Amino acid sequence: METLSTSVRFFMEMAKVQAKVSRRFDNGLGGLGFTEFIMLSHLSEAGSPGIRRIDLAEKVGLTASGITRLLLPMEKIGLVKKEINKDDARSSLVMIAPGGKRKLEEGLERAELLADEIIPSGKKGKIRELSSFLTETGKRI
Repeated sequence: METLSTSVRFFMEMAKVQAKVSRRFDNGLGGLGFTEFIMLSHLSEAGSPGIRRIDLAEKVGLTASGITRLLLPMEKIGLVKKEINKDDARSSLVMIAPGGKRKLEEGLERAELLADEIIPSGKKGKIRELSSFLTETGKRI
């Protein structure tokens, strides 16, 4: 077998770390999954009147159908709500509901504590640099 390149090994390690981080956050956000936390965060930033599902999918890195599958139970328990898009009747807008705002506020504090536990102290500068790198890489995919 050929030796893997540094770039391929990087992505393999990144996938492994992402899986571990997701599990850690899933178990530590007080009943809110990490993906749902990310979705609520984006919806909170979007504000009113909300955003289209396809735009939320792009922000989260999932397919539109994957977002739809995740939003249905979130809507049933009052974390999100949808409204008809006045500009395009074929698509609806999704927004954070009051229950989602409360759950996000609870999750934010826990997420900060989890991040502080995971990231070694004194590495904030490297985190900013890596975050920029990941943002740039994400735009190329």
